[in-house]
Amino acid sequence: MSDDKQPLINRLKSVEGHVRGVQRMLEDDAYCIDVLRQTLAIRRALEKVDTLILERHLNTCVTDALRSVDHSARDNAIAEILEIFAATRD
Repeated sequence: MSDDKQPLINRLKSVEGHVRGVQRMLEDDAYCIDVLRQTLAIRRALEKVDTLILERHLNTCVTDALRSVDHSARDNAIAEILEIFAATRD
């Protein structure tokens, strides 16, 4: 595994642990606001993962596609980014 993937994997393992913690909180009838605070933290952590993945994608795959002489590679890269942004609005 390349070194640049390990921080992402570590973040996802942390999120996984937080999700398990929320499950335990629900099983133990924890205070609703405490559960909501934890799910908010999970969402924020996942947003950070998304940001890091997008940054990596833009700096590698998209940059390569935009520099390519293949117009379809450029068009596909742009379409994929637009598709992801559209999905976040739904």
